[in-house]
Amino acid sequence: MTLSPEAINRIVVRGTNWVGDAVMTIAALRELRRLLPDSHITLASRSWSRGLFDGADFIDDILISDERELLSIPKQARQWRKADFDLAVIFTNSFASALIPFLARIPYRVGYATESRGRLLNLPLPLPEWRGSRHELYYYLNIVRGLAQAMGKASGIRESNPEVSLTVSGERISRGQELLRMAGVNANRPIVALCPGSINSRAKRWPAERFAAVGDRLITELDANVVLIGSEGELEISQAVSRAMKVPPLLLTGRTSLSELVGLLGQSDLLITNDTGPAHIAAALGRKTLVIFGPTNPLTTRPFSELAELLREPPDCAPCMLRDCPIDHRCMTAITPDMVFQKARAMIAYENEVANGQGLARGSANRAAQPRSLR
Repeated sequence: MTLSPEAINRIVVRGTNWVGDAVMTIAALRELRRLLPDSHITLASRSWSRGLFDGADFIDDILISDERELLSIPKQARQWRKADFDLAVIFTNSFASALIPFLARIPYRVGYATESRGRLLNLPLPLPEWRGSRHELYYYLNIVRGLAQAMGKASGIRESNPEVSLTVSGERISRGQELLRMAGVNANRPIVALCPGSINSRAKRWPAERFAAVGDRLITELDANVVLIGSEGELEISQAVSRAMKVPPLLLTGRTSLSELVGLLGQSDLLITNDTGPAHIAAALGRKTLVIFGPTNPLTTRPFSELAELLREPPDCAPCMLRDCPIDHRCMTAITPDMVFQKARAMIAYENEVANGQGLARGSANRAAQPRSLR
């Protein structure tokens, strides 16, 4: 099918269901905006997406649906038909996510021909043979490339050095500063966020007592502010870390919205985390990020940033991608607190050099990460 850009005025993009995956779609969304700069782009996603993408320069608005997809198909189809979209770009692989734009009679529908849904798409794409050996970012970018090919503009899609940055409004930056100030952060000391939880996998969690050991050393040896973060569902693990620490950290787990968390991470000097959504957010904000990898595959799901570093000691069974380890969790226990602390020390030392003018101005890695002023 040949597609004329003039036929595309309104676009709906079916977004992903997890925060980390959503961050990995940024490059594709930015390329979609470059491909069709005059079109109105609506992101259809869960309500949490507002906290991540509100104010983003690559979309125009967000259409929220928190209902189970299979149960809300008729309702969403009616909403999409009423919005008079010309093009549906489908990042997810489910049958329902392709059925909705089909029932909405959207003229052009592009996505992967998975889950027997090829006949629901008039721009169906085969699964790339390289999936599993390249970063997941390229999986979403390839959908926009397929669209560009239908428009005769494939050569214009930028795949080398894709743009993955996330912009944050001044209002959210100010809110992040206020949250840290109210929590008792000392602006003259480094701010290190620890994210010891993970919502969808216990196997991805580095032991709580090890996070605690690193947190104590960050405070006593580097004079850092240590802030525990995460969602309400991760509060129990953060409380376990806090109880195990000799010096109390600042506990903000479950006390911030996603929007506030984005603002907070934009003010951090370093995030130390398991393979979680905040790892991708901090990296997209241009903040130093240290990720402890165990059962998951960093080749496909690491934060896509030169400012993100990984710690990994993989045994023969990794990456297994299991949510619970059936043996002794050796992929994670092989990583010691000293290994994490020494890496963190080096990353904070570099950040301090940058802040003191010995490198780029602090925050220049991403225009959204502004210098903090908590006093």
